[in-house]
Amino acid sequence: MLFLIPILVCITSGFCQEPVEEQNEGAETVAKSGYWEARLKGGEYLVALNQITSVSRHKYVLDGALIVDEVSIDTKGQALGRFYFVVPANASDQGGATKKLAESGLNAGARLAEVTGVEIHNMVAKNYPVTTHAKSIEYRILSSKQLEALFESVKSAWQSGKGQVFTGR
Repeated sequence: MLFLIPILVCITSGFCQEPVEEQNEGAETVAKSGYWEARLKGGEYLVALNQITSVSRHKYVLDGALIVDEVSIDTKGQALGRFYFVVPANASDQGGATKKLAESGLNAGARLAEVTGVEIHNMVAKNYPVTTHAKSIEYRILSSKQLEALFESVKSAWQSGKGQVFTGR
């Protein structure tokens, strides 16, 4: 009977639970073994590492107006995870009006979120049926630096087989 006391203390007090780590923006922690998870403002994505068949990052021009920097996670299942950062095609003009307009749009989106509670600047934009991708799970990332961190996180988790949690804005 005495051998049950440590077990009961452990169960009732929560001492047997794994510690929960505080996460800062962009921080990574080890997730449940064998899974990679992204926790973003636009939603959450969880995938078993042994179900990933490829991880890629590439850029392309969309409709001659936008540069899309995209991370894709292909799996043995039917869904494709897509994470992307979008900038106007001529945003390379660092002092130009396009960059200022893009920044103004992000600021307006943030202000709208404060008033309405809807964070539209964190959402994926689609134009049905043109941009609807069957079996795609899409997330918008708000900076190239954060997309790079996400890519490195999923790539290293997949290569090592060790689960990770990526937390972003």
